[in-house]
Amino acid sequence: MIEQVATAFERKDYYTAAKLLKQLLNESPDNPWVQFYLGRLHEVSQKHEDAEKIYRQLLQSTTNAKILTQARQGLQRLQEIEQEERQRAIAKATVEPSDIEVGVLVLEPLSNELKAIAAPKFAQIMQLDPYTARLVLPSRGWRLYRTGQVGELKFYGTQLQKAGIPCFWTTITAIQQIQVFQVQYFSESDLKATVICCNEANQLGSLTFEWSEVKARVLGLLPIFEEVVDVDAHHKLERKTKTQDYMQFYDLHLPSRRCILRLYDNGYEFQQGMEITPQASQNTIRINWNGLLSWIDQQLPKIKLWSDFTPFAETVLDQTEMLSHIQSHIHLFRREQTNWDPAFHLYSGLVFVNAARATLND
Repeated sequence: MIEQVATAFERKDYYTAAKLLKQLLNESPDNPWVQFYLGRLHEVSQKHEDAEKIYRQLLQSTTNAKILTQARQGLQRLQEIEQEERQRAIAKATVEPSDIEVGVLVLEPLSNELKAIAAPKFAQIMQLDPYTARLVLPSRGWRLYRTGQVGELKFYGTQLQKAGIPCFWTTITAIQQIQVFQVQYFSESDLKATVICCNEANQLGSLTFEWSEVKARVLGLLPIFEEVVDVDAHHKLERKTKTQDYMQFYDLHLPSRRCILRLYDNGYEFQQGMEITPQASQNTIRINWNGLLSWIDQQLPKIKLWSDFTPFAETVLDQTEMLSHIQSHIHLFRREQTNWDPAFHLYSGLVFVNAARATLND
């Protein structure tokens, strides 16, 4: 009867093949040829997952060389079909001009238990091996996984979300559209707070806001590099670039105004405006800065503080082309440009746009 099934497949008479297989499955369900043709029937019926499962089981359970060859050929056909469908879907997702804007796809953290469940799904969607997939999925903070046309990133991101893998995507333009004000100092604070700040054109002014408008806080350390002379292993002098210090940056997000208030330790004028830390003129910058952050914490006790910038930056620093499109709004004196500055603005901007997206979805 197996020969009759094979003949039915050659004639593409799938109705007869299905009828014969039904009988064979009752008589000898474990016969590898019966299982192979069941896989073929699933394949021609567009039940690709079921077909793949049977082909893979045959590769593990049978030693028949002919069946092994045909099972491998079946898997190859399925992979080619999947690739063609993927390319068609991506082409469809990048038709509109807005779909081809540069964007980023960010993976959100998973517990180790959930990573074990998610890794095979992630591997299948992103066409990776399961071991690599498990390494890529983050367990602590965000991981910038891919850059490219936002339509394509949305295509992958939607599949990942359906598979229970948390992620989000956005365009670089959305981050560039956020206004940034450089805070010089707080001039007053009661029910409302007023800051003296500079806009992007470096014009000095003031901005008054209610503390309830602040929906997120972002803290990050930016390294300061200096060229130093060092002695190498052969006792010869050599010049090296080393991290000499860190500057602390602190962003307050006001989404209703589409703006960020940006403070940093060496740029805040502690002796101007409100007396937040007593005897500011006699303290070190570190003492004054810690006092300022403690005071802000008191005003915003329930507002989340995002402080995983450094591990995020490590996933993005080599993306020089993408980061070159991001205006950092960081005004530190640097002898050479560094990707750390736009990376911080990207991180803060992602917090900003992701919160806006979550609000829209609620």
